[in-house]
Amino acid sequence: MIRYGTTRSVSKNRDRLLDGEVAAKFLTAVLAQPRVKRLLSSEHFSVDGTLIEAWASMKSYRPKQPPDGGGTPTGTPEGGTMGGGRNAPADFRGEKRSNQTHQSTTDPDARLYRKGPGMEAKLCFIGHALMENRCGLIVDAKLTRVSGHAERLAALDMIQGFADRPRAVTLGADKGYDAADFVEELRTINVRPHVARNTSGRRSAIDRRTTRHPGYAKSQRLRKRIEEAFGWIKTVAGLRKTKLRGLPKVDWSFTFAAAAYNLVRAPKLIAAMT
Repeated sequence: MIRYGTTRSVSKNRDRLLDGEVAAKFLTAVLAQPRVKRLLSSEHFSVDGTLIEAWASMKSYRPKQPPDGGGTPTGTPEGGTMGGGRNAPADFRGEKRSNQTHQSTTDPDARLYRKGPGMEAKLCFIGHALMENRCGLIVDAKLTRVSGHAERLAALDMIQGFADRPRAVTLGADKGYDAADFVEELRTINVRPHVARNTSGRRSAIDRRTTRHPGYAKSQRLRKRIEEAFGWIKTVAGLRKTKLRGLPKVDWSFTFAAAAYNLVRAPKLIAAMT
């Protein structure tokens, strides 16, 4: 009874933190500290995304239940094996599975994604971070479902709050963000797109108007520091594979981890400047 009561109390407290968007407020509060605020750049930023593996196995990825209740039951994987308990062996070889036809019964918010050709497909989310370029601190973080446009949409959402100023800000990003509509949208909101050029079989949206400036090369060099934050979040903060389920809870933990990264890094930066 004591253990049950303790677990229930922890769950209730976590739900209160979720409802109050405490993780985002905590990140903002860390950045608002006077000594931390002096470290931040207000003009130069970088953005990137990283995969966070969901707390769900591939055996939970099963055909969606039709609205009328007919068809293949969600509890039975097509091509799989019935019986044998909850962890029964299943053979999915030859079965076509996609996010349009299948869904995880363990975490319906997770999506199947393959990072590259020949790589293993996993159920995951994508965590996004916006970094200021002066000291490499994370100034915004969010987590979304995986999709082909998720990174660019999240980048626009995060940089929007920093673009409302007379002087244009810069945004560094890798070649995955090199899309004409994304680059044009950045320019519309007074952001200079310092995006790496993707010339593999198509025309890049970044031309000499951008690459001729010395600041472009500097942004391309500094943007890679965001990988240090992702590395810390995945190893030290333990989010290589989340232990939570559902988009709100995983988003909450990812944002808290970003704030914790700033808390660990800021004292060293402050000491180096004094």
